[in-house]
Amino acid sequence: MPEFVKNDSDKLRWSLLPLEPIQDIIRVLMHGSKKYSDDNWKLCKDPNRYYDACVRHISAWRLGESCDKETGYSHLAHAGCCILFMLWFEIKGVK
Repeated sequence: MPEFVKNDSDKLRWSLLPLEPIQDIIRVLMHGSKKYSDDNWKLCKDPNRYYDACVRHISAWRLGESCDKETGYSHLAHAGCCILFMLWFEIKGVK
């Protein structure tokens, strides 16, 4: 019987991504979508606003507040969302 072969060693290994934290970030995105609109964050003219928000959420978490008072979601999920936004802007070449 022939041996199984699959040439995928250079492909992204999505199985390494922990999905539970990603689901928390998606919940934050869904809250933002309801509050503003889908992909409203992409319209931001100053991506540094996401840096500021990220640091606020990390600082709140570091000072012992695990969840954002407005949304009830983890400050770290909010910070992760901000980091994704900043990375998206960087990939798109927006400063």
